[in-house]
Amino acid sequence: MNSIGIICEYNPFHNGHLYHLKKAREIDPSAPIILIMSTNFTQRGDCSLISKKEKTELCLKYGIDLVIELPFVFSTQSADIFARASITLLKELKVKYLIFGSETNDINLFKKLADIQLNNKEYDNYIKEYLDLGINYPSALSRALSKITGTEITKPNDILGLSYVREIIKQNALITPICIKRTSDYNSKQLDSSITSATSIREALKNNLDVKKYIPTYSYKYFNNLHFINDYFPFLKYKILSENDLNKYQTVDEGLDSRIKKYIIKSNSLDELINNVKTKRYTYQKLNRMFTHILCNFTKEEAKNISVTYIRILGFSKKGQKYLNEIKKDTTIPIITNYSNIKDKILDIEFRVNTIYASTLDEVSKKTLIEEEYKCFPIKS
Repeated sequence: MNSIGIICEYNPFHNGHLYHLKKAREIDPSAPIILIMSTNFTQRGDCSLISKKEKTELCLKYGIDLVIELPFVFSTQSADIFARASITLLKELKVKYLIFGSETNDINLFKKLADIQLNNKEYDNYIKEYLDLGINYPSALSRALSKITGTEITKPNDILGLSYVREIIKQNALITPICIKRTSDYNSKQLDSSITSATSIREALKNNLDVKKYIPTYSYKYFNNLHFINDYFPFLKYKILSENDLNKYQTVDEGLDSRIKKYIIKSNSLDELINNVKTKRYTYQKLNRMFTHILCNFTKEEAKNISVTYIRILGFSKKGQKYLNEIKKDTTIPIITNYSNIKDKILDIEFRVNTIYASTLDEVSKKTLIEEEYKCFPIKS
């Protein structure tokens, strides 16, 4: 049976995602849709507006057949690590097609650029040269490709899409990547037409604006108790002030420790802290991820040599369950449904992070969310 893969954060699930699903189904209406989903914290270093249980229920409601967790240790990393883990999971699950949004919408261009990244020594030399000049990695990547091909890759979905294509080639995965034209600006904070960016919706929700026009009807059921990353700032501030050495945390580069310590006292929000610490070497998202790693006690030692060691099922439909039964004998890593299935470092970190994610809630809600982690999955539709 063919299957269609989607890699997502759904933070929140909006009309653009609904459009994406519709286009994915057109590829093969009978194929199950397999979702690799970030849960509590995302690749931008943001937190999920709603819990992973709520997101899973929502996905199943809108026709996803199999929801797979992308663990925190991969979901909050750079595009390269995020893509590597996601493609590994899709490869293990024998997915035939990967459908992703792209501003450029040119799969042949992505294949050409991925080949350069993998096989062109000149590209590696340019990357090193630009990084040595203090340029951040996404900009160095774009400049290096532009030097060789005349083509710049600057939009976030294009950078992520290029990472997917490169990983498919690198892993010799039998996955066909397919672009869908992105119709909104990923980073825009302005609400546009009925399809707008997740960033603009999160910004509107923070400011108590009505977003019903931009969100599928069923999503609204879950918008009663939202999580915002700035809600965690008091915990982050305490952690930074009480730590002697921040360099042990993942993505804290040399020299940032003293800079963070210098500005933490005078900063009253995460945005303020990031803007105070930021230089041309670091993107906003890179710093956001770094502070998420500090908040969640994710160290460089824990991040060392990590690889995908299990496939955790968060939810499935009858079609998804049938598909799992067909392919599970061919997977090389265990498929798990709860914490009793396996003892694993990455799973232990996931539980810790879920507890931290719950920390901003009242005591009853906190207990419920923590218990959901080992009692509620997988969810069946």
